[in-house]
Amino acid sequence: MDAQAGDVDVPRVQSGPNPQHLLSTVLGEYLDSSGAELPATTVVAVLAEFGVTPASARAALSRLTRRGILAVRGGTRPPVYSVTPQTIARHRSTMHRLLAFGAVPRQGDGSWLTVSYSLPESGQAQRHAVRKSLGELGFVRLYDSLWISPDADPEPVRSMLSGVLDAVPGARWSVLHVRFDDEAGPHGPGAAYDLTGLASDYRRFVDGHAALRAATRAGRVGAAEALVARTTLMDDWRRFALTDPDLPAHLLPDPWPRQDARELFLEVHTELGPLAQERLVEVMQPTWPDAGSWVTYFVAADDPAAPPRGGRGSGIV
Repeated sequence: MDAQAGDVDVPRVQSGPNPQHLLSTVLGEYLDSSGAELPATTVVAVLAEFGVTPASARAALSRLTRRGILAVRGGTRPPVYSVTPQTIARHRSTMHRLLAFGAVPRQGDGSWLTVSYSLPESGQAQRHAVRKSLGELGFVRLYDSLWISPDADPEPVRSMLSGVLDAVPGARWSVLHVRFDDEAGPHGPGAAYDLTGLASDYRRFVDGHAALRAATRAGRVGAAEALVARTTLMDDWRRFALTDPDLPAHLLPDPWPRQDARELFLEVHTELGPLAQERLVEVMQPTWPDAGSWVTYFVAADDPAAPPRGGRGSGIV
């Protein structure tokens, strides 16, 4: 495969990408050690591959450092950054979840995790916070203040509700497991989800990346294109891991297009890994000669329950 091939019609990062999100994605995909120390000039060069200006790249570095995602070594010019050990652990967990998502259909037992709460009129700020947090935890609203999730573990939502509501006078909340008399019916839990819209999103994903898949199979994706395209592909797939409720199969329309989308994602993501790594090392080495010893990449493990595997470099063990 020609690493310098060009003019391939592959998807590009959307105009105006969020530099913080983009940098976090690249570091999460290609670095797996807090021992790697990146000069600021190296990060600027990497983000330039995605059309990010030097000023925006440096601002992203500062913000990720304030958030504890990166650590900066003081007293050096240019500054030197490393990914914190806590971030490395979180990246591994996130990559495992993203690469394993959809591999094994959920086996529903008819039990749904349910949240009900009430707040006084003065609790508008807390109401907004609870709704936002419930959405982030994968809950959807069935009726008014009744929210549901197919997940079984109540501890994350209990912890959130306790932290937000326990100090609010007059607030009440309950977490329980329930069973619906007509689970698959028009008033059952499945009706709370926009499954038609989600299916359309999966089909658009397949159609939107079909040209990239064909170019990858034909060996027409060069290293520079591979780095950008693989990052775009991961960001597009990441949205499904965040928005697909992963309902039991008997609640899904037939046919359900997630498997087609997952097969495309895994094929292209895996095949472009070595090329993307090659380009990243090429971009980094002028300002970071040790890049080849640290840059790796994630690919899905053969066993969905196992951690993702890594490529050349520090590697995933």
